[in-house]
Amino acid sequence: MDWLLAGLGNPGAEYARTRHNAGFWTLQTLADRVGASLRMEKRWHCLAATARASGLELGLCMPQDFMNRSGGPVQAMAAFYKVAAERILVMHDELDLPPGAARLKRGGGHGGHNGLRDLDRALGTRDYWRLRIGIGHPGHKDAVIPYVLSAPPPADKTLIDEAIERSLGVLPDFLCGRTDAAQKSLHSD
Repeated sequence: MDWLLAGLGNPGAEYARTRHNAGFWTLQTLADRVGASLRMEKRWHCLAATARASGLELGLCMPQDFMNRSGGPVQAMAAFYKVAAERILVMHDELDLPPGAARLKRGGGHGGHNGLRDLDRALGTRDYWRLRIGIGHPGHKDAVIPYVLSAPPPADKTLIDEAIERSLGVLPDFLCGRTDAAQKSLHSD
């Protein structure tokens, strides 16, 4: 397996439309594009699939634990397929970017994101790639939890969907090692 792509979110219908599920939205859109059917894999506690895209074998992982327990499923699938941390791309919501923005980066801190915090712990490193999908910030730290656990207004959802589309558009360059080109294209918007 060349890459493991993980989308973070919270499982269940009550969370499906919340901002915190931007990673799920991104991975599901990718799975649909490459014709992959995500199915429950009990051994990893995630919805999972394998697919070929851009001449590469990809593993797709959507943890089915809550956000703050995302690390275990990603680590388990990575271990099974012997995928090193630097070949993992985690797709997640990002408070520090406005709706419509998206950024690719390798490593870094978790910035208070509980899914990333758990991934850091489970993988034993921060040296994995992140696709940060902007959802905006509510303006005050006390409002963050209700904000991420609510649906964005239609205008913001449209911007988030556009960011997902742009992100998936640069994914072939990224996966094939042209990370600078992918970042330049994605970050220029």
